[in-house]
Amino acid sequence: MFSGDGEGYTVTMRSHPRQPPTPTVLEHLREIVGPEGWVSGDNSIAPFLVEPRGRFHGAAALILRPGSTGEVAEIVRVCAESETGIVPQGGNTGLVGGAVPNADGSQVLVNLARMSRIREMDAENSTVTVEAGCVLAELQSAADAAGCLFPLSLAAEESCQIGGNLATNAGGVHVVGYGTTRALTLGLEVVLPDGHVWNGLRSLLKDNSGYDLKHLFVGSEGTLGIITAATMRLFPRPQQNVTAMAAVSSIRTALAAMASLQATTGNRMVACEILSARSTEFCLRHLPDNRAPFRKPYPWTLLVEFHGGVGAELRSTVEVGLTNLLENTGIHDAVLAETAAQSADLWRLRKGIPEAQTREGGSIKHDISVPPQRLEEFIERATRETEAALPGVRVVAFGHLGDGNLHFNLSQPEGADRDMFVGEWNRLSRIVHDIAIEVGGSISAEHGIGLAKSGELERLYSPVEVGLMRTLKAALDPKGIMNPGKLLA
Repeated sequence: MFSGDGEGYTVTMRSHPRQPPTPTVLEHLREIVGPEGWVSGDNSIAPFLVEPRGRFHGAAALILRPGSTGEVAEIVRVCAESETGIVPQGGNTGLVGGAVPNADGSQVLVNLARMSRIREMDAENSTVTVEAGCVLAELQSAADAAGCLFPLSLAAEESCQIGGNLATNAGGVHVVGYGTTRALTLGLEVVLPDGHVWNGLRSLLKDNSGYDLKHLFVGSEGTLGIITAATMRLFPRPQQNVTAMAAVSSIRTALAAMASLQATTGNRMVACEILSARSTEFCLRHLPDNRAPFRKPYPWTLLVEFHGGVGAELRSTVEVGLTNLLENTGIHDAVLAETAAQSADLWRLRKGIPEAQTREGGSIKHDISVPPQRLEEFIERATRETEAALPGVRVVAFGHLGDGNLHFNLSQPEGADRDMFVGEWNRLSRIVHDIAIEVGGSISAEHGIGLAKSGELERLYSPVEVGLMRTLKAALDPKGIMNPGKLLA
């Protein structure tokens, strides 16, 4: 039952012992997908069983690569009958362990890479229906060839898959202009935990017929069902694309500059990124293709992008906005890309930060979101408290200023032992997460909860909120076979 303060609201789920599937079950699963649909051999299976940072390693009773929704449904039906845990997996680019099986070898991993078709490209209706295994960059290219834009863009776009983007409600750099993956989703096809298929592949902008079921599955990290296809929104391909960088002294100044440029351009800003001096320094030190955008370093660098159609010259409008800011001391310096190649150079500096940080040794990473007007407060407090907790730790802060999504990363002190530093992950993360919640934020902006943050979700969010999640999980997946242990501990 519910109570006013959340106490007393509990959801009990049946506890199911997880035994490895029997040889008969495994043989049945192999027969469903055929000889091309399962993986064997230590070298072949290894990449499926570890997440990119190497924090989470698992084992699997079987790795399946189905080729159709029908095969996925048959797999789930067999696993439901035998109460075998299923771990859905896309491009395995996630950073919270959400697509890695547990270590006891009792679970079946279902990788959707073979289901990569674009079923329908409907440029006239500005929609595309695509299977879950389609790589994001390939979907972007197909939309571009049809004269459209699929605006979801993130660092892993050359290898991540649209099913994983949906399962984690990926954000990326264009949220300011186009919204998260959820905002781009019109309909889904989902295999439910009992093996039934829900075909909700609708292309309607308005559909108010009952609960909006697709939103249950977007961001659910494979814990409620397996997304096998989606109908997504497209946009007109921009006729004008303008990129600029500005040097600023504070987050407050950056926010004011963002608001001013939005007003000047008539809200045509689609991306607004912020880079700390240290993150820029790391890129310039370790990635030779990067060049310093300004003659001297500044505390923060603002990266903005604008899209426009045929009409008023967007570039000159942005230039006027930057000039006004320079004259009024809102920013210290600015560069405006003249060509697509120059625009790519500016973006390379932003996109290279994660790789550059790895060259500095161990790193502890946080994907938090706070109201933009409280970003400066968060950064000051989190920097002060993490530096006090571990003297010499180096804060590397960067991210999506326009939506308040900050990657507040910590690099090991110079000369420190990497493993000892990474061993501080939980202690330092609690500090960062506590401050994020205190300023009205979230511990996960776009990467999900997975294994890495399930305990923090339980610790920091109300019993009512977590209880509602458990209620949904118990209702849709009473046997608890869908991605066990992820999101909800």
